[in-house]
Amino acid sequence: MPIMLRNLLALLVGIAVGGAVNMGIILLGPSIIPPPAGVDVTNAESLRAAMHLFEPRHFVMPFLAHALGTLAGALVGCVLSATHRTAIAYGVGAVFLAGGIAASFMIPAPAWFVVLDLVAAYIPMAWVGLRIADHMKQGGARQKRW
Repeated sequence: MPIMLRNLLALLVGIAVGGAVNMGIILLGPSIIPPPAGVDVTNAESLRAAMHLFEPRHFVMPFLAHALGTLAGALVGCVLSATHRTAIAYGVGAVFLAGGIAASFMIPAPAWFVVLDLVAAYIPMAWVGLRIADHMKQGGARQKRW
């Protein structure tokens, strides 16, 4: 398979895997931390209308979904890539960051959560995914950059 095609597929599979992890955690979230009574977390209008009822604990699962989705996507993208692992990891992170920015305009979350989410859940998790992939490539040996 040509290197460019393999890298493009690695990026796309990374984004798909990250999206699946994100969505899985989002769907699982309400069963772990129930939303306030009467709120439909799958409906943006319902979220907008009831955001004042949410407590900090209700933002744990969305943050984990964003962070772990990005981490999983970057890791898978790096593992599958032929070259340019750094670009692929940060490419996955950038796609998820763009989604997070869009979501912050569509769903009015508290400012503290938006800042935490945009600063800590995307690019840093892409970096962690890249470091894990580097560590795996070295056969578990510790790298100087780690």
